[in-house]
Amino acid sequence: MIRIPKFTRVAFAAAALLLAADAFAQKPFADVGKQPPITILTASTPWYPAFEKVVGTYEQQTGNKIKLDVVPFGGLLEKARNAVRSGQSPYDMVILDTQWTIEFYEGGFVTPLKEIDPAFGLPKEVMSYGDSGYWNAQKRWRTAEGGQLMAYTVLGNVQLLYYRADLLKQAGLSPPKTWDDVLSNCTKLTDAPKTYGFVARGERGNGIRYDWMSLMLAHKASVVKDPAGGDYTVTINSPQAKAALDQYITLLKRCGPANYGSLGQGDVIQLLATGKAAQGDVVTAAFASFEDPSKSAVVGKLETAPLPSGQGAARGAVIGNWNAVVPKNASDAQKKAALAFTRWFVTYDAQRAFAEAGGIPNRTDVYTSDLAREARFRWMPAYLETQKFAQQELGYAEGAQVEQVLGLRLNQALIGEASSGKALNAAAKEIEEIFRKNGRKTGSLPPLPE
Repeated sequence: MIRIPKFTRVAFAAAALLLAADAFAQKPFADVGKQPPITILTASTPWYPAFEKVVGTYEQQTGNKIKLDVVPFGGLLEKARNAVRSGQSPYDMVILDTQWTIEFYEGGFVTPLKEIDPAFGLPKEVMSYGDSGYWNAQKRWRTAEGGQLMAYTVLGNVQLLYYRADLLKQAGLSPPKTWDDVLSNCTKLTDAPKTYGFVARGERGNGIRYDWMSLMLAHKASVVKDPAGGDYTVTINSPQAKAALDQYITLLKRCGPANYGSLGQGDVIQLLATGKAAQGDVVTAAFASFEDPSKSAVVGKLETAPLPSGQGAARGAVIGNWNAVVPKNASDAQKKAALAFTRWFVTYDAQRAFAEAGGIPNRTDVYTSDLAREARFRWMPAYLETQKFAQQELGYAEGAQVEQVLGLRLNQALIGEASSGKALNAAAKEIEEIFRKNGRKTGSLPPLPE
């Protein structure tokens, strides 16, 4: 019997592992065949670098090419609108913020995915994110019941509460479970300008609208009474909504930096990443940057929790997913190529690779895999818990218009241009008019005291 020296056996084993790893890297996640090049329109977001990496893997594995047209968030919607209304779309896939999709569904600008291939279906492990990829034309609502599959979620963001466990421990504080706890903690932790106890977006537009809505839901308030049932009575100026807005204003003014009224997502992420913020409300997709030593001074120090509860233990979080759609005016060959990428992207292996690159996977089995036990994925339990109560908002064709109204009025209340009551009354009046012009069954609540 020939004895191989121990160091040689170790070398053989290491070589075998390298070969196995290389073989796995070369193994296609899905065989989608040769496809023509496609162009995808997407926004510059915290999750974009992870998506870009996965697209690169797709190109390496399949030999198929994808061009990514990346634009600022504020310019994406108009560019998408122009593309789907042109003679032939310059894009074969467009990735839209969730509340924008209805306009495209209802306008007939999107190709149902089964229309491209009747055999296509999403794996059961892919989350539906409130059925946001479906459209029931008769009900004018996003629902799988009687609806067509129009899109799938590329990135399923929700807000999480980020907190510095070390700072809370030093101050003798517990991780917050309610928004009142957040306020209590942030008051004690704030030592401006060295440390801010809580940060969230205050900038006019999508930022304040999205972040504030988590408090709105936790206070059992709503924008509209029952849009799924066709009742568009505007309820944004309820006492519950006012309480949520007053609390949000108090949090940002008492515990945030002096420019709280203009904080955007990048500002909130930077304040947390540089260690200047002890607590913050920000998207799950930001977590990867906090663990990157080249971008963060708080590697390993930030923990996450589902967003806190409000009145009567109610919990609220708004799903902020991004959905991929195939324009109706793309060519048949390009539609098939876009669907081929979709088939590849929703596989377990591709979604696992997306997570490892810093993305938020859309498959439940990735969250129950061994990845969830790694420290860099310690956000996964909070994310899954949040999905139990997170919901879609602005799920109607007028969503983008309603967002513009709320983004303006909420910011005016935050920076003191209007009282919270006056701002919500103005928003209610304007939103009611938007629905009335579109023939909705609508109305509004009595005005709040101003």
